[in-house]
Amino acid sequence: MLVTNAIKKCQNGVMNQLTGIPRRGLLMGGALAAAATLTACRSQDLSSVPASPTAPQDSAAPVGATGPVQAGVDRPGTPQEHLGLAVFDLGSEREPSAVARLLAELGRTIGEVTGGRHQQMAGLAPGDVTVTVGVGPALVAGVPGVRSDLPGAAQLPRFAREQIPDAARDGDVLLQVCGSDPLVVSCAEAACSAVLAGAGAQVRWSQRGFRPPAGPHAGRNLLGFPDGIIVPKGPEQMRREVWLDGPEPVTGGTVAVVRRLRIDTDRFLAQPVRRQEEAIGRRRADGAPLSGGDAEAEVDLGAKTPDGRYLVPPMAHARRANPLTSGSGLMLRRSYSYRNGPEDAGLVFISFQRELRTFVATQQRLDEGDDLMAFTTATASGTFLVLPGFDAQRPLGSALFGT
Repeated sequence: MLVTNAIKKCQNGVMNQLTGIPRRGLLMGGALAAAATLTACRSQDLSSVPASPTAPQDSAAPVGATGPVQAGVDRPGTPQEHLGLAVFDLGSEREPSAVARLLAELGRTIGEVTGGRHQQMAGLAPGDVTVTVGVGPALVAGVPGVRSDLPGAAQLPRFAREQIPDAARDGDVLLQVCGSDPLVVSCAEAACSAVLAGAGAQVRWSQRGFRPPAGPHAGRNLLGFPDGIIVPKGPEQMRREVWLDGPEPVTGGTVAVVRRLRIDTDRFLAQPVRRQEEAIGRRRADGAPLSGGDAEAEVDLGAKTPDGRYLVPPMAHARRANPLTSGSGLMLRRSYSYRNGPEDAGLVFISFQRELRTFVATQQRLDEGDDLMAFTTATASGTFLVLPGFDAQRPLGSALFGT
């Protein structure tokens, strides 16, 4: 009876939090969050039930939500294993003052969630959960007096190999929730989604993602190759390539690009391993570039065989996406694999950069020719200004939208 009452209490709390989320949003992501949250309640919110002797006793180290920059970009240094991502429309509530109130409330909720104080957490320790919030170009450009060239005010252009419905393109608010415990991610996503739904926001699209446990090397994707090896490393490169240092309303923010890429994994993996490696430009066994060295070695674009052939083939992804060939800067990539079913699996591509052109120049280079892109179709896409960091004195979004 005690267990049943605890489950019912948590179920009621979850449903109360999700009241008002549109049916489309629930079908596309909210329902997954609610289902996983109820699972969390059943397994975690039973304080009177003895814990299993094999249950882990330590949660992942917490990541502070407040500070000059938001968590979930370069904190923690190695991306957590689970992702809950959703993109929202704000509808008619688009005046800067209304947006400011909504973001401030969302920031307070993030503090409660990451501090383990929010009722939606269902008794779960927050661990290393992070919540990262971005706003779309339409909101940025709609702020009175804002510069037309303000970072975050430009839309993404259209690219090749896209099958993106209007409902899965662009959007007003990006909500990225990451954590080592998928149940915590579900609870945190439900709590933050409820704030947005309470203001009339509707989900455009959402996606759950996963990646291997943290390790010394880049995690592998569904193709079996390491993902996102060439990224900014260290505070100096992060300042130069990722974080915005002006103008003042966006200082401490960054520009995010989010794209869901369906990959024909069956067709790719049906190729001989050698051909797979030529398409990627790296060895499958350890991720080392075909030009030589270990997984951390720089790709030598000029390395050739004795008969004059490039060791990294001309259309290999490692060559085509390299900043030296696209003439762009570095992107910090924190991507996740996803699997929605037998015919829909691939990568949730997430990158952070100072300038949108860093991504655009790279993607245009890939569109001109890239052996990996022949297996890839974009099904969702958008760019967002990740807002500067916040704390009790500086509410989330206040630098851009006011208080």
